Amino acid sequence: MAFVINDGCVSCGACEGECPVGAISEGDGKYVIDADSCIDCGACAATCPTGSISQ
Repeated sequence: MAFVINDGCVSCGACEGECPVGAISEGDGKYVIDADSCIDCGACAATCPTGSISQ
């Protein structure tokens, strides 16, 4: 199951640079994860300062 970013996202962009497959992009008001590209590694969740990324 792919990781998702909830509404707690503050659009800091920390997660985007951590994704090894480039599955994260800036969306409307928060970042979003492309579920088809996500490899479930958890690098994004580990770097999120607000804890807004989960599986």
